[in-house]
Amino acid sequence: MPQSLSNVLVHLVFSTFHRDPTLTEPVTQHLYPYMITVLKNDGCRVVQIGGVADHIHILFAQSRTECLSDLVKAIKGSSSGLIKDLPSGRKDFAWQAGYGAFSVGAREVEPEIRYIQNQQEHHRVATFKDEFRELMRLANMEVDERYAWE
Repeated sequence: MPQSLSNVLVHLVFSTFHRDPTLTEPVTQHLYPYMITVLKNDGCRVVQIGGVADHIHILFAQSRTECLSDLVKAIKGSSSGLIKDLPSGRKDFAWQAGYGAFSVGAREVEPEIRYIQNQQEHHRVATFKDEFRELMRLANMEVDERYAWE
């Protein structure tokens, strides 16, 4: 085959440091478009982005030329600088060190989009820890509680 093609869909989840509720509406109206641009510049296509005050969800098609850890490093590194520079941001802002990345099948895209769009409603009854534990369970992965909640 003379060309390389891929459609690797990733549901990426990460939190603010100590789940600090920094991601307010004035912040996210700048943050989300910025993150979409960072991913687009790295060859990714963002399908959906959203979250609540202490964490973010991004559903995207991963670039076929960039590894996931480099993409996450680019997103988190540059966006933390953006947040620090915003009038409504915080100078001491930081993301948590880790992240969760979950594969999404092509048939699961619509439910994932709805899940991300409904984060505000979802978190009226579930904490970030509860949600992350459930995502890990659904992916048949284990959370090491000693390191997951910095």
